[in-house]
Amino acid sequence: MSELVVLGFDTADKADAVLNRLVQLEKEYLVDLEDAVIAVRDPAGKVRLKQSVNLTAAGAASGGLSGALWGSLVGLLFLNPLAGMVLGGAFGAGSGALAGSMTDYGIDDDLIKKLADTIPVNSSALFLLLRKVQPEKVLAEFKGEHATILRTSLSPEQEEQLRKALATEPVVGAAPAA
Repeated sequence: MSELVVLGFDTADKADAVLNRLVQLEKEYLVDLEDAVIAVRDPAGKVRLKQSVNLTAAGAASGGLSGALWGSLVGLLFLNPLAGMVLGGAFGAGSGALAGSMTDYGIDDDLIKKLADTIPVNSSALFLLLRKVQPEKVLAEFKGEHATILRTSLSPEQEEQLRKALATEPVVGAAPAA
């Protein structure tokens, strides 16, 4: 089951930097990202969203490939497989791009927009949908990053571990009774 983690940052470029580091950790098989979205509020107060997965391009690529395959098979029936491949590929790419643009994948768009509207000007938020993670190694990588946890689907214990790792100062416990 995937876990949702939404982190807020004080600067507009910090979410990009953290996501780039997470992508590097993904290449080391320490984290498995299902989806990631960055929300940035510019000085004018407008929120821009950056999706990590371009569904339109992915749909066009897979649709073009399957369309070319089916087109060449149909073209064989009419003794012109090259024309069938070209027409099938064009039709498949177009229909795949349309299907990809209409697909909602990963993190719910309404949740992203609702939480992105709450971040302050000149700040950013990082929305992560994680399939798997090696918590000890990943948390050590981001120790002292100074991020605010906006929302998670983690257990209270896991959320507290994340909060402690992201704190800039050590978390001070209660003073002993005298």
